[in-house]
Amino acid sequence: MNILGISAYYHDSAACLVSNGELIAAAQEERFTRKKHDAGFPAYAARYCLRAGGLSPGDVDYVIFYDKPFSKFERIFESYLAFVPAGFKSFAMSMPVWLKDKLFQRRMITEALNEQLGSDHDWSSRLRFSEHHLSHAASAFFPSPFDEAAVLTMDGVGEWATTSLAIGRGNELSVHKEIHFPHSLGLLYSAFTYYAGFKVNSGEYKLMGLAPYGEPKYVHLIREHLINIKEDGSFHLDMSFFDYGTGLRMINSRFERLFGGPPRRPESELTQREMDLAASIQAITEEVVLKLAKGIRATTGQRNLCLAGGVALNCVANGKLLREKLFDDIWIQPAAGDAGGAVGAALAAYHLMLDKPRSIRSGDSMNGAYLGPEFSQREIEESLGKAGAVFTTESDEALIDGVAHALVDGKAVGWMQGRMEFGPRALGGRSIIADPRSPIVQKQLNLKVKYRESFRPFAPSILREDVSQWFHLDSDSPYMLLVADVTSTKQLPMSEEQKQLFGIDKLNVMRSEIPAVTHVDYSARVQTVHKTTNPRFHRLISRFKELTGCPVVVNTSFNVRGEPIVCNPEDAFRCFMGTEIELLAVGNSLLRKEDQSRALMKDYCAFYELD
Repeated sequence: MNILGISAYYHDSAACLVSNGELIAAAQEERFTRKKHDAGFPAYAARYCLRAGGLSPGDVDYVIFYDKPFSKFERIFESYLAFVPAGFKSFAMSMPVWLKDKLFQRRMITEALNEQLGSDHDWSSRLRFSEHHLSHAASAFFPSPFDEAAVLTMDGVGEWATTSLAIGRGNELSVHKEIHFPHSLGLLYSAFTYYAGFKVNSGEYKLMGLAPYGEPKYVHLIREHLINIKEDGSFHLDMSFFDYGTGLRMINSRFERLFGGPPRRPESELTQREMDLAASIQAITEEVVLKLAKGIRATTGQRNLCLAGGVALNCVANGKLLREKLFDDIWIQPAAGDAGGAVGAALAAYHLMLDKPRSIRSGDSMNGAYLGPEFSQREIEESLGKAGAVFTTESDEALIDGVAHALVDGKAVGWMQGRMEFGPRALGGRSIIADPRSPIVQKQLNLKVKYRESFRPFAPSILREDVSQWFHLDSDSPYMLLVADVTSTKQLPMSEEQKQLFGIDKLNVMRSEIPAVTHVDYSARVQTVHKTTNPRFHRLISRFKELTGCPVVVNTSFNVRGEPIVCNPEDAFRCFMGTEIELLAVGNSLLRKEDQSRALMKDYCAFYELD
């Protein structure tokens, strides 16, 4: 039984292949088209998934779309009616699009399948639709290591639901409670993302990274005017401050008056106000998440919790939830946003629609999220040769040793190995890595390699067996979705003068033995590296530890600001040549910047629209 899961037409479109209940492949369309958050039909991703499974289009039994377009239209239409005449302008602009395309997505998807995968197949009879939050919940529960669990989904909005509780048992999964649009924790967070001058559906993680630079000075205003939070975590927003229900903006003038002015202009200087706003909405988000989790534990008695939806990518809230020890264990879908809906839709079809049994694996069934394309050494060498690259081909041992020594020497290294990761995080398949002990690496990587804002933190990748010696964490965190503090034995004390610093001035203070991955509040977004799921990355960090005594490397995604993470060797070489990355390891091929033709160097940071 072969099921193709698809998410598309909003943002982060993706496809996956589930064969006989096993997740074979999954990828986001942006990685192939090089268009960040590509929302189009995932043609390249779908074709890749079929190749990975050794299938032809005729071998596909079902195609499952991740939500129900007509239900979404119903919600939008009813919202406009509820706010007449305030939303008429937005209504008038959106209705032609809905009536022309989105309301008839069955036809659109069928036509896209005919065009992209072949018209000699009856795609219409094989096409099914899941429900948005059910897709999210299925993406979290069915790959999890739990036979039974509560599933909390939090995002902007699906059809109607913005927050939902489901219970999973074996191959069964059912939604028990929902909070409906327009009351949305995800959209509340996005409203502050917009107000702080960042892009909605793109810049939320920037707001989270900015929060430790500020103080939660606006919490009382948010609680008093914007959101009413109940003890069980359910909440209600005062929509008189927001325009997202029917308008063309997230917020309105009343919101602006409440917080003392208009939104920050994108790319303008960040002020203490934005930092304090970020700290405040982060505190509110954590309060809601913790109260929801406490309510779920009390009312369901479930001992395990799964998380999905865009809010589940808030790794700071996840870390605090883990430390509360409300549940025996927590598992978070690594592609928690809409891309992961493709996986959930396919798994829901297999287990719920077809009533097929579920097999549970130790750890989980996501294969470390290494579900994307991989390239043979011959393919790598052919691609690099066509691109004009100069490289050497090394043995496994020589490659690991050479890269480890380059890290010790302070070099930034592009690391492309094995299968590409599924989800927003680079996990040692498509990563830029560096020495975390350097006091200047964080700033240099941001400004000279990633071409992004200086305040943004980098993550540590650490050997799983060493994590508790360096961080206040003694559990798996393979998907970089948990934040934990650096242990006190690795922290460096701050002087009284340093403690008085505010905002970005905090950035240049060394706080630990691994300053490049220690945020201003002593926290870090930890990835534990496991020998079973990524043996080559594990070997590299182990060799770095032999040389330095430090089992940690800096790990950031292999891309520049506004660019999707690299997919193939050509992408990796272009990024290498357009940035100040000094060494590139693709498979067993090693490339040194000084060996390359200067004619191939380009102003890479101008290639992509800012995120």
